Amino acid sequence: MALESHPMPSSARMPTSAPHDAVVLDLALAPGTEASPRISTLLESYSKVRRATEALCAPLAIEDYVVQSMPDASPAKWHLAHTSWFFEEFVLQRFADEYRFHDESYRYLFNSYYEAVGPQLPRPQRGLLSRPTVEQTFAYRAHVDEQMWRLLDREDESDALWRVVTLGLHHEQQHQELLLTDIKHAFSRNPLLPAYARPHRGPPREAPPLAFIDFEGGLVEIGHDGRGFCFDNEQPSHRAYLAPFRIANRLITNEEFRGFIASGGYASPEHWLSDGWAVVQREGWERPLYWGESLDHEFTLTSVRELDPHAPVCHLSYYEADAFARWAGARLPTEFEWELAASELPVRGNFVEEEHWRPLPAASGEAGGSPLLEQMFGDAWEWTRSAYAPYPGYAAPGGALGEYNGKFMVSQLVLRGGSCLSARSHIRATYRNFFPPGARWQMSGLRLAMDV
Repeated sequence: MALESHPMPSSARMPTSAPHDAVVLDLALAPGTEASPRISTLLESYSKVRRATEALCAPLAIEDYVVQSMPDASPAKWHLAHTSWFFEEFVLQRFADEYRFHDESYRYLFNSYYEAVGPQLPRPQRGLLSRPTVEQTFAYRAHVDEQMWRLLDREDESDALWRVVTLGLHHEQQHQELLLTDIKHAFSRNPLLPAYARPHRGPPREAPPLAFIDFEGGLVEIGHDGRGFCFDNEQPSHRAYLAPFRIANRLITNEEFRGFIASGGYASPEHWLSDGWAVVQREGWERPLYWGESLDHEFTLTSVRELDPHAPVCHLSYYEADAFARWAGARLPTEFEWELAASELPVRGNFVEEEHWRPLPAASGEAGGSPLLEQMFGDAWEWTRSAYAPYPGYAAPGGALGEYNGKFMVSQLVLRGGSCLSARSHIRATYRNFFPPGARWQMSGLRLAMDV
């Protein structure tokens, strides 16, 4: 298969416009090609993921690429370069013959946290990188793409190469969502409150009444079974005992969270964990991130818009989600309860491919008069009450890639289900996201649970 038969997914020129294509990481063989299905699938997947990242940057002005609005966020330019650094560092250096780095300084500038690879620019300083320029960053992506296509355009790629490239593609999908949440935070700090995208208006929809669905629990299988891709923190598959529980049919809405605020929720320490109450006092929290003082509008990727009372509340810390659950006489689900509830459901929902850029109200679904589980995937990441910890028998992979998940398994909480800014093909029932309990700039909401 000749390299020239495939369009290059990147160029040295910044994208001016591009549709956000749906990305599928298990594509069938393209008609008329002579490559093996395995090679064609990997090439097509690589191209689509890389194009999707650049399509997300198409609405940005040149000045937007460098802004870093807080230490936890990264500039768009850094996301573009870091995802290319990953393929250069972990794929090309290892598998391409006599590969030479595009620029040795990039190994320091765009390393994130891989101590085994070498030192890295401190995260809070990423916004100081006026150089390399945005144009040079896209040229870097083009260089890495060209080398990756030459490498992947072979009949004899190894299982090890396949696994690392697939990991790199899912890693880039993670950064696609981070790129959007970081842009949203940066735009929210701009007095002009600019819009990233035009609003996607659909018919108004009312969320169904809040109801609870019973699960018997028992001895259940938790974790990924090894068929298809997963991150190492989703394994090994193991058994866990769950007591009977109830889980809500949908996410908590903006209107329901306004009730918590109106009742004095942010001023009542009895609802809060000790650490959470300390954060509320120190930071002066009175409402979710991006809500206006009047509680009737919010900042979104489409600029300021009226708060939809039926849409899921979003941008909550774990502390806020837990406090609301206590106030409501319920609790947050464990990640195992959540996984059991989601295990038989198709991965359907409001993902980034729909380009709504915000959570939407749940559909009013019933089956035989009983409520259906809605919004288990997409819309908003769901805080669980589970600490991010290794599964029984977990061992981090060897080498630098072993730092990807394992060393973060402390002082963080697990979120499940994906969001309206997640790629559909990136999410599954066993997926474990994790953030510190005080994090609010991600698309995080909540679903209630109860003991039976």
